[in-house]
Parts: sequence; structure tokens; C-alpha cells
Amino acid sequence: MIQSSSGILAILIFIETLVLFLAGHARTKKFFRFPPSMFWIYFLPMIFSGLNVIPQQSPLYPKIGTYVLPASLILLLISADLKAILKLGKHAMGMMLVGTLGVILGAPFVLFLFKPWLPADAWSGFAVLAASWTGGSANMLAVKEAINTPDSVFLPMVVVDTIVAYSWMGILILLAGFQKTYDAWNHSDLFAVKAFHQKVSVAPVSDSTILRAEHILAVLSIGFLGAFVSHQLAMGLDALVHVPQNTGLILVASTTGILLSLTPMKKLENWGASRIGYVLLYFVLTSIGARANLAGILSAPVLIIAGFSWILIHAVFLLIASRLTRTPLCLVAAASQANIGGPASAPVVAAIYEPALAPVGLLLGIFGNVIGTYCGLLCAALCKWVF
Repeated sequence: MIQSSSGILAILIFIETLVLFLAGHARTKKFFRFPPSMFWIYFLPMIFSGLNVIPQQSPLYPKIGTYVLPASLILLLISADLKAILKLGKHAMGMMLVGTLGVILGAPFVLFLFKPWLPADAWSGFAVLAASWTGGSANMLAVKEAINTPDSVFLPMVVVDTIVAYSWMGILILLAGFQKTYDAWNHSDLFAVKAFHQKVSVAPVSDSTILRAEHILAVLSIGFLGAFVSHQLAMGLDALVHVPQNTGLILVASTTGILLSLTPMKKLENWGASRIGYVLLYFVLTSIGARANLAGILSAPVLIIAGFSWILIHAVFLLIASRLTRTPLCLVAAASQANIGGPASAPVVAAIYEPALAPVGLLLGIFGNVIGTYCGLLCAALCKWVF
């Protein structure tokens, strides 16, 4: 097994480079129509770690999240058209709230069905998982402390969160290959999405097929400088108002990118800011895939089955709402991943469906961070009542 950080880094970069190269090559790109290339960027590192080529746990993985992810988010948001994002508010926010409702109401229903096979205090475990699936890990920990979830209940739910959430992300990525079929069946209203996509795609960077070295370095320096500053500010927030560093980092980096989009820095898109941001974001996806542990599904079989049943209810809520409102699959997937995965992975899924929608996925994920703790506490009351 490759244990060194340099070796793991080389493997992850190799996987991303190979997949993107083959997906863009004239002779091989047809093989990436289904499953799409991003599925393989996520799935292959999982296979490599499952075969013990690279470890599933490494100090490198959190560092990628700490430094590379904020840089990618800043670069993606620099070119964000906030007015266009607001125009997507009705469908995007609607799907986000419907997905959240599916999680909150799905928990007590599944808890009632599986009650005979669940341990005492299982209701508190479902509550913390609901906080994670409507917000993120910070919300999960906040609800754990608020309702005093025992470690014996909490730790198995972490396994469920890992297995089910990563599996659901893989399914969403896989479904990107059915996007046109679904939207045709659903008679989806694509006007707002197309308008937003056109505004981004007509940026001057689209006219340039080759990025100059000095432009790439300038964009990277802005991205990683922003990530460094965001990290320092996040530590300050943690010290002053006890905002968890991971949550603070995502919020500060996102705010930085949004603020920069309102300045002349927006012109960095002419130098390929969003394209470089996507490369960094997909690299983060390789590290997420490497951490997925499918073998862990054997450690809590009943809870795993309950978790997948819960996700299915969430999906049904979204499907019904999408059908009634004619919302396209790209927004359904972005909203779902914003719920289940949070702001770190929602831009990845959104970008796989529509590259211009990465900022929408990010902002939906941040909104989930805001409401996740409240949703978890509400779900706790419902689950305790049912149990």
C-alpha cells in the first residue's frame, strides 16, 4: 500500500488526469456518456482504496479539504452571476426545502418501521443524522450535544452517514447520464437554467482554448491566497464565537468569492478562473471517493437498510415536487446533494449536471448549514414521539 502523501497525491492526480483526458479524447469520449466522467473520478479512488493501493484514511485527505476546496470555491464564485442565481431561486430553493422536508418527515416514518430491530435511544441517532442530512457534520455534532446522544448510538450513525451519503452521491452522479431523458419525460422548464448557463458560457474564457502559464499562476495564487486568508479568519471565528473551523472555512471562503465577484476581480474569468476551479474541485472529489468505505456496510446492516429507506423517502419527495413544478433534474440533484452532502460536495454534483450551476449548489449547501441544527432538533422531537 502507498502510504506517503506524495504517492497518494500522485495517484489521485493520475486518476483525475486520465479520466478527463479520455473523456475529452475523440476516440474514447463516447465511453463516458454513461456513466459520466465524474462518476469515474469519484469511483476509481474508491476502488484503489478498497484494493489497498492507497489508504482510506490519510492526513492528506483533510488537508485537501482544508486548502484545495476553499480555493476552488473562491475561483468558481468569482465568476458567479448573482443576479442569474437569484432568478433560479424559486425552483432551486423550492427543491432544497422539499428535500429537507423529506429528510425530517422520513426519519420518524423509518424509525417506526424499523423500531423492533433498533436499540434504545435510536431516536437520538436518527436526529443527529437528520441534522447532517439537512445541514452538515457541524449541525450533526451540535444536535448530538443538544440532545445528549450516547456515543454508542452516535458512532454507528456516523457509519450510516458515510456509507449512505457517499452511495447517494454516487447515484446522483450516475443519474447525470439520464438528464435529458428525465427532463423530456418531466417536461422540465429549462428556460431559467439555459439563461444562466448562457450568461456564464459567453464569458471571454470560452473563446480561449489555451490558457497562458502566467494567467494560470495568477488565478491559482488568488485562489490559494483566498483559501489561506479564509482559514485564518475561520480560526478567528472559532476562537471568538465558537464556530467550528470547517463550517467557518466554507462560509468565509464562499463569502470571499461572492464579494470578489462584485469587484474587478470578476475579470479573472477571462484567465480561466472557473475552469481551474473545476479542476481543483474534481481533485477534491477524488479524495472524497478514496475515503468511502464500502466494507463498513457490514458493521450496521439494519441501520444501513434504514438509512437507504430514509434516502428513498427523500428522493420520492423530490420526484413528486419536480413533477408538479417541472423542475429539471440538475436542480433536483443539486438540492438533494446540498441536503445530504452539504456545501463541500453540492457544487461538484451541480457542476456535473450543468457546469454553470456549481455556485447554486454551493449556496444551497450553505443555506443547509444555516438551518440544519434547527431541522435536527425538530426531527428529534418527532422521532422521540414516535419511538
